[in-house]
Amino acid sequence: MRGLAFRDEGGGPPDEEEAAPPPPAAKPPRMTWQKLTLLPAVLIAVLLATWLWFEQADLDALTRNALSNGQVSKALWQHIELTVISTFFVLVIAIPLGVLLTRRMFRRATPAAMTLANMGQATPAIGLLALLVIWLGIGRKAALIGIIAYAVLPVLSNTIAGLKANDPTLLEAARGIGMSPLGVLTRVELPLAVPLILAGVRTALVLNVGTATLATFGGGGGLGVLITTGITSQRMPVLVVGSVLTVVLALLVDWLASLVELLLRPRGLEAGP
Repeated sequence: MRGLAFRDEGGGPPDEEEAAPPPPAAKPPRMTWQKLTLLPAVLIAVLLATWLWFEQADLDALTRNALSNGQVSKALWQHIELTVISTFFVLVIAIPLGVLLTRRMFRRATPAAMTLANMGQATPAIGLLALLVIWLGIGRKAALIGIIAYAVLPVLSNTIAGLKANDPTLLEAARGIGMSPLGVLTRVELPLAVPLILAGVRTALVLNVGTATLATFGGGGGLGVLITTGITSQRMPVLVVGSVLTVVLALLVDWLASLVELLLRPRGLEAGP
């Protein structure tokens, strides 16, 4: 028809009508350069400042004897051994026990197990170590048992809490698709509980580093030897070495545990930006 203009009722070209959805934003990286470098740089600065202080300090013969002949490296290595061995046994005891206590057959034993774990940490560490020395005699065995008993609680409680916090609908869905109880535990329950379990392990590691300083009273060695020698002989340089190395080791272990916690955290549990 002449004189009539026709127009498209669509309102615009197709590329304007149906805009493409925005691409998903990239998740932030797990590791940042601040996380990787800040704390190690601080610890290196602390160790360097301590070394410079020793270079200009006037050390007497007793101090030199306490710090020479590899005494410092020996004490440090003994402390690391105590921490690693005790943490290994804490994991072997606490995580399987936490899994068992969340199964229907063993749930009634949870209050008794948690009471024992609470007793191990509520008892003063030096008192617990003294009782173990009376029972087992002086040596590394008594020190290790005391450190283990003191650090079981955070790993055990976090394992139980992490497994109990799992969404029951997810577990039912896993069973519904034919997973065995062991498959549900290893492929669903434990991966979901990893963040809480790792937080408990991180706490136990730091506790073990601190408690290992008391191993010297039971003949277990460690950096506590330098600390007690510095206190009893009133030699400040010896005390400073033992204290600074203990603090640096505790912070270093905590930093390494935080990196492992980030790396082992399942990607699916990370919140979106």
